[in-house]
Amino acid sequence: MTQQNTRLGILLMVITTVIFAAQDAVSRHLAGNYNVFMVVMIRFWFFAAFVIVMAARQAGGLRPAVHTRHPWIQVLRGLLLVAEICLIVVAFVKLGLIETHAVFSVYPLLVAALSGPVLGERVGWRRWTAIGIGLVGMLIILQPGYGVFSPLALIPLVSALMFALYGLLTRYVSRRDSAAVSFFWTGTVGAVGMTAVGIWFWEPMAPTDWGWMALLCCTAAASHWFLIRAYEVAEASAIQPFAYLQLVFISILGLTLFDETLEPNVILGSVIVVGAGLFTLWRQRLREKGG
Repeated sequence: MTQQNTRLGILLMVITTVIFAAQDAVSRHLAGNYNVFMVVMIRFWFFAAFVIVMAARQAGGLRPAVHTRHPWIQVLRGLLLVAEICLIVVAFVKLGLIETHAVFSVYPLLVAALSGPVLGERVGWRRWTAIGIGLVGMLIILQPGYGVFSPLALIPLVSALMFALYGLLTRYVSRRDSAAVSFFWTGTVGAVGMTAVGIWFWEPMAPTDWGWMALLCCTAAASHWFLIRAYEVAEASAIQPFAYLQLVFISILGLTLFDETLEPNVILGSVIVVGAGLFTLWRQRLREKGG
């Protein structure tokens, strides 16, 4: 068993959020010039190759990674994730990085709300209160009169819902499947599903943009590797709050690289949503410790 080191886990989670932010910025650049389906398809080709190589290097080769007790749920997980990525990349282009992530930050609250019907977990009144407060923050972000309020804001909201379901299904299959199995199925199913769609939208890419595509593929693989390492060396409840730093890094990139604006209602709403999310994580940690 890997020795636990919370400080190292926090550092790895912070590195992960930096890479995720850079990955999203590159995705926005590429999707602004090329079809989203093609961009995500190429990214998942690399992702699938990465997970296959990782699995092949483990004891027993590919067979243990392929063997799952939940094949249909694993397929659903892979398709959910790839569809969610397509949606959020579209949102990057239509809404911008900052507004998209401000709306998307509600997903931990959706996980808390759906953990009852999906996983049969008990959701107490404190967590329901935090969920309600988080939804108030979401309404502040979507306040009429500001640029983020439009039907397009539903795109990252649906994306957040899909990612929440993906996370809950990942927790469900983890009861009988290892993380390596889920990782393998996520990459391979996503690549197959995305190829069935993306291959019809292929278009020539400029040589310089192939460089950006290579960077996107490398950051996607690196972020998952750092994330896996973070969860190996520290408890999820201890490091998960630091994932919210991605909103900070995304805001910096959006402001400096894409000339986006940071509206007061987006700042206030994000603070409320993140605060409610941190509270639910704190309550989860207390419950795991029997508090």
